[in-house]
Amino acid sequence: MSGWKQQIDEYLDILYTGEDRKLAENLIDEIFKQKSGRMTGKRKELSERDCMLIAYGDCIREEGKAPLQSLDEFLDEYCGETITNVHLLPVFPYTSDDGFSVQDYKKIDARLGSWEDIRRMGRRIGVMMDAVINHSSKSHCWFQDCIKGKFPYTQYYIECNPKADYSKVIRPRALPLLTKVETAEGEKWYWTTFSDDQMDLNFKSPYLLKEVIETLLLYAENGARFIRLDAVGFIWKDQGTSCMHLKETHTVVKLLRMLLETLHPGTYIITETNVPHAENMSYFGNGDEAHLVYQFPLPPLVLHTMLSQNTEKLTRWADGLKDMPLPEGTSFFNFLASHDGIGIRPVDGILDEHEKNALFDAVEKKGGKISYKQNADGSVSPYELNINYLSAVTEPFEGNAEKRAACFLASQAIMLSMQGVPGIYYHSLFGSKNWEEGVESSGINRRINREKLMGCRLKKELAEKGALRNLVFDGYMKLLKVRKEQQALSPFAGQTILNYGSEIFALERENGQRIRVLINVTDHAVELPKERRFFGKALLRDGKEVQVRKLKPFEVLWVELY
Repeated sequence: MSGWKQQIDEYLDILYTGEDRKLAENLIDEIFKQKSGRMTGKRKELSERDCMLIAYGDCIREEGKAPLQSLDEFLDEYCGETITNVHLLPVFPYTSDDGFSVQDYKKIDARLGSWEDIRRMGRRIGVMMDAVINHSSKSHCWFQDCIKGKFPYTQYYIECNPKADYSKVIRPRALPLLTKVETAEGEKWYWTTFSDDQMDLNFKSPYLLKEVIETLLLYAENGARFIRLDAVGFIWKDQGTSCMHLKETHTVVKLLRMLLETLHPGTYIITETNVPHAENMSYFGNGDEAHLVYQFPLPPLVLHTMLSQNTEKLTRWADGLKDMPLPEGTSFFNFLASHDGIGIRPVDGILDEHEKNALFDAVEKKGGKISYKQNADGSVSPYELNINYLSAVTEPFEGNAEKRAACFLASQAIMLSMQGVPGIYYHSLFGSKNWEEGVESSGINRRINREKLMGCRLKKELAEKGALRNLVFDGYMKLLKVRKEQQALSPFAGQTILNYGSEIFALERENGQRIRVLINVTDHAVELPKERRFFGKALLRDGKEVQVRKLKPFEVLWVELY
């Protein structure tokens, strides 16, 4: 206990001074006294069996059932033990941003279900809960009490001087940083990083810190195996700085992890920071911050690879990962698609302007959108590509379901083969395409990849042999079923990038088993030079012994070496 107490004191010394320092210590002591008798959870170590489905609580809808129940039953029936974890995008009452403007952190949206639905799901598979702690909805009771002048809620948000200089602040949106609000004391301006409905929280208040800690502990108590810290890079603000990745931000992450590991040792922290790779890696700390960090360069790099049918940039970047070794017990959270768009900033310095422009052109040609961010000088630049990943990757092959499925699954196999835990967006698993009607009806670019599905129709389409959904789902499930039996594909297994030329992405994974991965990213067959041919067990061909000489268009090979 003394070691725990000493470390907490060191963190609080960084965050607070004077009376706030003593107050923070007392509030955390109070939490620990309340919760220490209810410590739960035993760490279940991550392995090659782990993957994560990323889904809205109501992504599958059925008449007469709570959506969370429908999702749980669908996964149980169609995926069994193959999908081992599910990331539930915010399941709380909200006012905008499809859940990310939270109105109450401690309630489940009654339209989705209840805490019992979460607990039931958590008894069968691992659940990741979203902690949207950079901001709350302006309709949250905290903010409503803040503008009424009630203490301590007046400290929960960041009141600003609109005449001050905020030019160094890094912005993720081309929207005003400050929002004017009518309060009991007249007009005031508040910090709003993302929108005028998302009021940034003030971690300089020990009272707010206590609220956040209690919220995360509530999630863990209700069965969350993983807690995702949304937009965590923004949470500490100091005027005159970029307000990104500040020392205090990292300290808050360390503090949250220590409290969770002490009271709920089975819980994993995942940080979401859509930034260039080196900045992203900083959230591992010295092995004392995130257990898993999002691999943000992967989605745009794989998209570039599949559209150009050239692996050179992907191979060079992946090979460079060895120069930034991971702290022991940590790994990447690999993903290609999500509820958000495909971020462009993470490939700054990796893709040149010509290559980025080629992505923009391809996305717009397929009906996608480009979203922009505001720069320090007032200009705007592309921030993310808003498009369904299958529509983006397979655009040249529209009308040919088999070729589209093969191309798409090759892209997914890159992600499944690399070091880390794979995160699979529900529309990727189900072979969905652009939902352009969602953008047209809402004016929100991200809706292009956020369609909610009717369960009866989805099941019918998945069963239609030769249809795109059927080909993608069956192919994806085969990849996952084979993957989970290979210890060389553990998130902690070694990774060596190989060079088989620009048409093949190649690597080896080793962990008491050695697997060579070859993925043809082109729409034509590729023959290996004689000196590069080899023998092994082709795991995706029922473990048959083969000599690898040639790869069919978009073929994926996982070959166990003797």
